[in-house]
Amino acid sequence: MAEEFLPAAELTASGRPVLKSGEVECSLLSAVDLLSEDNPTFPHFKSGLLILTTHRLLWLPPETTTRTETSAFVPLSAVQHIFSPMKSIKSMFHSPRIRFQVSATPEGRVAVSGGPKSVVITLIVRGKTDPDSFLGKFWDAWRGRAWEASGSESGSRSEDGAGSTSGSLALRAPVVGVAGILRKEQEMWESTDKSLQDAFQDLNALMVCSNNQTSGANDDEMGTKEEMQDWLLSVGIVSPVTKESAGALYHQQLSRQLADFVKIPLERAGGMINLIDIYCLFNRARGTELISPDDLLQACSLWEKFDVSVMLRKFDSGVMVIQSKTHSDEEVFARIKSLMMKPEALQNGISASDAAMTLGVAPAMAKEYLLAAEGKGLLCRDVSPDGFRFYINLFLELNSDDIYFVKDHSRYSTWIGAVSTSS
Repeated sequence: MAEEFLPAAELTASGRPVLKSGEVECSLLSAVDLLSEDNPTFPHFKSGLLILTTHRLLWLPPETTTRTETSAFVPLSAVQHIFSPMKSIKSMFHSPRIRFQVSATPEGRVAVSGGPKSVVITLIVRGKTDPDSFLGKFWDAWRGRAWEASGSESGSRSEDGAGSTSGSLALRAPVVGVAGILRKEQEMWESTDKSLQDAFQDLNALMVCSNNQTSGANDDEMGTKEEMQDWLLSVGIVSPVTKESAGALYHQQLSRQLADFVKIPLERAGGMINLIDIYCLFNRARGTELISPDDLLQACSLWEKFDVSVMLRKFDSGVMVIQSKTHSDEEVFARIKSLMMKPEALQNGISASDAAMTLGVAPAMAKEYLLAAEGKGLLCRDVSPDGFRFYINLFLELNSDDIYFVKDHSRYSTWIGAVSTSS
């Protein structure tokens, strides 16, 4: 029913909207109804999360799931007019309302590239938020027409006088994340290059000579720079969640964005990664929009309330890690046991570094695994000035009535064979 009037919004596994190229979040409102009071057949979206971006107005249902058919959006390119606040009913008996007009097809579906009909959509703000601030950002995003600059949409309408925006009213995309920093740097380079060309237009001969001498070096430098940009963009977050855009929903949306971000690092780390490492990686990806350790910890703690594929875990030693819900300690313990049964390990034991090489994790994480295996009774620990060394636990196979009795094909017999061979 909803898809007959509004296009569906694609969501990530954590319930965050999948943004288009160059799209940046501007503001969020909770407990918002979306409907058309003039069209009784238009669906009534009740008490959802409203997200304003530079390209779209997204509505996500309460307790967001990954079902894209229940989420919808209105392209800002379809907006023809935003009614002034004076026409928004706001009193002690009514929730604040924001009304705007969009182009539609003859069937009433919102049209991205214009349509013969018009539909007035109403937003009813029921949450304890500031609708006036949201309305101002709505105006700025619509006037900015960022979808034209990014080329993600075409055929934008310009019939309405308010929709035709001059260069002085154009809203430039905000500088957020690594992509924003690179975009700003590129703009500075282009501006500087233009100024130099204007200033030295009478010195073309000198410039040609200079360029011939340094072309080889410039090619190498540009190649290195492009490689660096590709690498930064691969780990960057184009539209990081901020307190300014998310408001009271900051930690909730930060938690969902973090759940999406940690998937690739977790895969590379074998299903578990130290919280400190994620803090560094996440802040690097966010560029200038850094978060505090408390914000990160609170965001991770909220995963218990969401249907996400990751979780926060705290070891007995106090070390906190992020791990995938599909991660199994038993598989790790089986690999540790296989390592411990090798002749060299039976004789000399293993260190955290030895286990790290086998498990493909950092030594600090390998140590936590070894301590957990010790807690399960699989290993024994020896503490010396050189550090910790772990050995296979043979006490479980010793017979208290006859400590010299050795079972065939047991760990004890394997250990005796390894020690006898070495001596």
